[in-house]
Amino acid sequence: MSDFTSNFWHLYVAGITLVSIIACLILLWFSGKAKAMTANDNTTGHVWDGDLREMNNPLPRWWVGLFVITIVFSLVYLAMYPGLGNLAGKFGWTSAGQYDAEVAKANAVVAPLYAKFLGMPPEDVSKDPQAMAMGERLFMNNCAQCHGSDARGSKGFPNLADGDWLYGGTPDIIKTTLVQGRNGNMPPMAAAVGSPDDVRNLAHYVLSLSGSPHDSLRASLGKSKFGACAACHGMDGKGNHALGAPNLTDDIWLHGWGENAIVNMINNGKVNQMPAQASKLTEGQIHVLASYVWGLSNKTATAAK
Repeated sequence: MSDFTSNFWHLYVAGITLVSIIACLILLWFSGKAKAMTANDNTTGHVWDGDLREMNNPLPRWWVGLFVITIVFSLVYLAMYPGLGNLAGKFGWTSAGQYDAEVAKANAVVAPLYAKFLGMPPEDVSKDPQAMAMGERLFMNNCAQCHGSDARGSKGFPNLADGDWLYGGTPDIIKTTLVQGRNGNMPPMAAAVGSPDDVRNLAHYVLSLSGSPHDSLRASLGKSKFGACAACHGMDGKGNHALGAPNLTDDIWLHGWGENAIVNMINNGKVNQMPAQASKLTEGQIHVLASYVWGLSNKTATAAK
C-alpha cells in the first residue's frame, strides 16, 4: 500500500500535467513553423472526390489565439486550484472543503426543525409524526445500508426492530452508539477451549442454552468448556451489555445459526464495527434518529398517546 501513498505519485501527476501543457505549446509552435511540400497552386497534392484539393493555408489567427488562451488559462487554474499533485493552489480549495461547506449550509437551514425536538425526551419525540418522518429519512440515508430499510438487519447486522440489544436499548445508549460507534470483538477461542472435538461439544452446549436442536451428549461434555466464554457472555450465557457480548439464550443468532456457524465463531472469532456518526450528523439529527430507532422496538409505547 505504501507504493500508492509515497511522494512519487504526487510528483508523477504534477510532471505529467506540466509536460502535457508544454507539449501543446510545442505542437502549436511546430505547426506554425513546419513547411509542407506544396505544388505551385499551394496544394499538398491530396485530392478527394476527383477535384477536392487540400490547401496548405496557415491556421486561422482566431484559432491560434483560442489555443494560447486555453494554455494560459490552464496555467492560471493550476496556480489557483489543486491540479499539480498534492499542491493545494493559492485558493486552498478542496472538494472535501466544498462538501463540508454545503453540508454546513444545509444543516443551518434545517437546524430550526430539529431544535424544537432537541429539548423533548426521546419517548415523546418517538410519538411525533413529523419527527418520525424526519427520523425515517435519516435512517434511510445513514443506517439502512447495513440494517435494511425495515431495520430488521441481516447476517452480521443487528435487527433494530426487536427487543434484543448488544449494548442496551435505552435512548441514551442508542444515542451513545450513534455518536461514538461500536467495535465488537470476539477473539478466537479454540486454543482456550481445547481440541476440535471440544469445540464441537461447546458448540452444542451453546445451542442447548437457547433450546435449539442439539446433541445432548455433546452438550453435556461441552458445558465444562463454557468457562472460556463466561468472562464475556456470563456463566448463564445471557451476555453483557457493557461488553456488547450477545445473549446466547434467546435463539437470536447475529452471525448465523447451527453447529458449523458456532464452531467457526469459536475457531476464528469475529470483529464487527458500527461507524461513529458524530461527524456526519448534528446533535439534533442524532437525537431524532435515536428516538426513531428506539421507537422501532417500542411500538407499543410509541403508539400510546
